[in-house]
Amino acid sequence: MSYGEFAYIYDELMRDVDYEQWILFFKERVSHFNKKHPLRVLDIGCGTGEIAIRLAKEGFEVVGVDLSEDMLAVANNKAMEAGVKIEFYQQDMVEISGLDPFDVIVIFCDSLNYLRTEEDVQKTFQNVFKLLEHDGLFLFDVHSVYKMDSIFMDGPFVSSDEEVSFIWNCFEGEHPHSVEHELSFFVKNKHSDDYTRFDEFHEQRTFPIQTLQNWLERIGFKVVNVLADFSNPVQETSERILFTAKK
Repeated sequence: MSYGEFAYIYDELMRDVDYEQWILFFKERVSHFNKKHPLRVLDIGCGTGEIAIRLAKEGFEVVGVDLSEDMLAVANNKAMEAGVKIEFYQQDMVEISGLDPFDVIVIFCDSLNYLRTEEDVQKTFQNVFKLLEHDGLFLFDVHSVYKMDSIFMDGPFVSSDEEVSFIWNCFEGEHPHSVEHELSFFVKNKHSDDYTRFDEFHEQRTFPIQTLQNWLERIGFKVVNVLADFSNPVQETSERILFTAKK
């Protein structure tokens, strides 16, 4: 899934996201490591680098991977401005290869939900397993089945802002627990009061918790815990499911 023009307004749209909560979750999960060198971290689906940059500032050695060239261009510029060293690579998480082993691999912010087939999810899990050091951790999140089947279907969602506005329509996808997102953005031009419109189409799919856990264990992972919304037990109406798995 390539984000195109979306990459250049992504941070504006995500300005209310509490990224510090993601960093706190990460640090709590890796607190047991006792290594003399900085933990080596791979951020798959790193987008504009917001989490990768924050991890680098915390002293971790970070590598970022994303499918979108535009997202990586934004991420690289932000990393240079922040004064942190991060290697960024354009790769598909389903085919990721050619990297040295990592202590921790993350796929955050529902990036895994952009994989539409069971085979692609399992191949990604296998790739992660191969890239992890022994006892390494795999941290990822997904939209819950409830969110895909119920919350998204409550649309359309509309945001009216002076700089960027959007209309977001959601439709049931062709696969179980999948959604098709149709988004129209209206971005204010810098030197006039006019707005430029562009459209994006995205597809996401999720799977039941037990299905994901079975795939992880079949590959060789031990599922350490499964939480909802960062710190809560999973409930029927939980919206974000976070996995911690160990090689």
